[in-house]
Amino acid sequence: MNYGKKSVSKKRNSLISRTAMMGKRAHVSLIRVLFVALITICVVIGCTGIGAFRGIIDNAPDANDIDISPLGYATFLYDGDGNQLRKLTAPSSNRLPVSIDQIPLDLQHAVVAIEDERFYEHNGIDVRGILRAFVKNITSGDLSEGASTITQQLLKNNVFTNWTQESTWLERFTRKIQEQYLAVEVEKNINNKNVILENYLNTINLGAGTYGVQAAARKYFNKDVWDLNLSECATLAGITQNPTQYNPIEHPEANAKRRKEVLDHMLDQGYITQEQYDQVINDDVYSGIQAAQVLNSETENTVYSYFEDELIDQVVNDLMNIKGYTRTQAQNLVYSGGLSIYTTQDARIQSILDEEYADPSNYPDYVQYALDYALTVKNPQGEEVNYSKEMLKLYFQNEDPEFDLLFDSQEEGQEYVDRYKASILADGSTVVAERVSFAPQPQSSMSVIDQHTGYVKAIIGGRGEKTASLTLNRATDTTRQPGSTFKILSTYAPALNEKGMTLATTFEDEPYNYPDGSPVNNASKSYGGTTTIRKAIQNSVNVVAVKCLEEVTPQLGLQYLDNFGFTTLAHGTEADRDANGTVWTDANLPLALGGLTHGVTNVELCAAYAAIANSGNYIEPIYYTKILDHNGNVLIEKNSAGRSVIKESTAWLLTSAMEDVVTQGTGTACQLDNMTVAGKTGTTDAYNDLWFVGYTPYYTCAVWSGYDNNEKLPEDARNFHKNLWKKVMTRIHEGLEDRDFDMPASVDKISVCEETGLLPRAGCPVITEYFDIGDIPTDYCDQHFYGDDESGMQEHTTEEEIYNPEPTPDPNNPSGDNTGDNTGDNTGDNTGDNTGDNTGDNTGGNTGDNTGDNTGDTGGGDTGGGDAGGGDTGGDTGGGDAGYTEE
Repeated sequence: MNYGKKSVSKKRNSLISRTAMMGKRAHVSLIRVLFVALITICVVIGCTGIGAFRGIIDNAPDANDIDISPLGYATFLYDGDGNQLRKLTAPSSNRLPVSIDQIPLDLQHAVVAIEDERFYEHNGIDVRGILRAFVKNITSGDLSEGASTITQQLLKNNVFTNWTQESTWLERFTRKIQEQYLAVEVEKNINNKNVILENYLNTINLGAGTYGVQAAARKYFNKDVWDLNLSECATLAGITQNPTQYNPIEHPEANAKRRKEVLDHMLDQGYITQEQYDQVINDDVYSGIQAAQVLNSETENTVYSYFEDELIDQVVNDLMNIKGYTRTQAQNLVYSGGLSIYTTQDARIQSILDEEYADPSNYPDYVQYALDYALTVKNPQGEEVNYSKEMLKLYFQNEDPEFDLLFDSQEEGQEYVDRYKASILADGSTVVAERVSFAPQPQSSMSVIDQHTGYVKAIIGGRGEKTASLTLNRATDTTRQPGSTFKILSTYAPALNEKGMTLATTFEDEPYNYPDGSPVNNASKSYGGTTTIRKAIQNSVNVVAVKCLEEVTPQLGLQYLDNFGFTTLAHGTEADRDANGTVWTDANLPLALGGLTHGVTNVELCAAYAAIANSGNYIEPIYYTKILDHNGNVLIEKNSAGRSVIKESTAWLLTSAMEDVVTQGTGTACQLDNMTVAGKTGTTDAYNDLWFVGYTPYYTCAVWSGYDNNEKLPEDARNFHKNLWKKVMTRIHEGLEDRDFDMPASVDKISVCEETGLLPRAGCPVITEYFDIGDIPTDYCDQHFYGDDESGMQEHTTEEEIYNPEPTPDPNNPSGDNTGDNTGDNTGDNTGDNTGDNTGDNTGGNTGDNTGDNTGDTGGGDTGGGDAGGGDTGGDTGGGDAGYTEE
């Protein structure tokens, strides 16, 4: 460097020159501008970041409103005695809540040790854990290390439930910020680590379809969570990181490694001692897990019973109609709402039905199989096309017009299925879905109701193995023609209840036609002349029922059926218009014989008869008594409130007549050795549907039999339903006191003329009958009298004798020979004695009585001895419902 005078002067001049000064100032200004700009940018970025952060926080759920409890819990069904019947779960709700006090400390510590070691120290977020994870992710480059606390994971599972659908880093970043913010706020608000841990342990996915520690303990160890030991607790805690990979059933080796990590962490963090560690580290816990699976498979039945099917339907409908839920909401609540549903099912009675319906000896030897089929394919054009069993039937009817969907074996049916499917796939179509099932035929259904409460105690929706849940239930879903069971409900109930008729009211059983000219046929293909309503009920006489309904009017009969609880009747409204525009109505004379547009269900028919058994009070059949929500509060409570359909006296009079059906009419096959029974048979045209509905002082039971495709039942299959009814009801009533139906004070018994139902005169064929005291006849018979006095009464007939009658002696058998009376129909014998001859009485009585059960009216009753001395007691093939149209 030159330090000469000239050089220094030049340097000084350059420094103080205006140009130099301007350059320096410009340089300083630029630096200042850049600095200010940098500061401004930092401020802007900072403010923007703060604003963005504030926006994220502001958009987070309100910490005061969020619910950290699990979203799905299993629902439990209980029988009438409070025993667990079934656990209902959605795929993510197999969860059984337990309190923190019920969870072993070893399990609490195991989860904390492996999931969040500073859980008891941090305020919701673990800063040390975040820094550790940041450093590890930067150094490893795979960003796999997480730092979520138990509180954050709880929020992710129960508040940010859509986290699995996040697709961008911005969505994940936003949720993570909100998650951390809420974790701090939740811990601040709750200020109780045990509450947070309890909810977490009830929430976590622990594999094999289990959620929460109690469900997992049941699944893996077949024990409750509070009974788990240290080794088992470590096994469960090891699952949480990856429920599939560490599933101890499917991957015991992987779980064992993870279990060791859990125990190592517990030891390092002081939760267990070295001695405890050494005791359990080599436990063979996995053998116990496999053994538990064998036990679980024996007790778990994934297919719902017919009762459970209908129960679920009723609960869903009630949640919609009573609580206002949508169908989706109601179904979600049933399967994941943690409900407790207390049903009306009697486990003992249900098991009786199950056992009898599973016994092959209760059915005809000849078994056929009905095909149910559905196929969906994708054709070469990419369109999905559906095919049904009806289409399959039409396809093969082109080859054989007689082809139906009944096969002698399932193998035979499968051959037809394969042929049909091959024809569809011939054009290159591919199968999307297919359903093939075979049901044994003939079929049957049964229901049992406690008439005093309306509780459905048991139902069976069909014979054969039930292979799927929520499938066809013939007791509740299928409508079939009820036959003569409807005579009681549509005709005789209103006739006795408000039309002034009595069991002694008579009609002429004679050739008779409907208004359209078609004949009304009796089973016997013959006619009995003057017939009382009691006799018409006993022997299921069609002509009398139709004539009676004509007086009652079908419109009134339909009103009574509505009151009896039927929901499938056609009333001639727009709702009853078919595809052709025809409006159907059941308000016509065939209603007397059960001729309906749609038919009825088993349970509704059973409930209608239960109303008669319950002194005329109808109670809607119910399947549960109450539903409790997850917190034990009553959500819905069912009451057994009923309505009066008929008077108590009417109900008892119908019961009295239906006792005769069982003791000496068409239902003798349903007599019980240990209990009084009243009931009614029903048979439809050509034996397509067979019924018996009967009741005791305790229970009402309805049984149906027929083919699913409405085929005619063969002759050897026309009584098995009665056999089933008798077997089931005999077992149900074992140990119960046999008692009579209680006669109300509004009923009295007097003597009347059998042919007119009026007070008797001299020469009248006299019977004794029960009456509502308001309907006791006051007029005297005007068809039979001899040597009458001024009052029109025979001088030896007193009022005392009318209201307190003595047995009428047989004029052809004054000694009181009981040949016909004791073995047959007393009323029939008396009639035969008075109007027939000795031959008719003796031959009819003995022959009819001895063969009545099998031959019905063929016992000689029509030749002189009235009803052949009880010949009508054989309802199976003669004087009952067999061989005629009961529409």
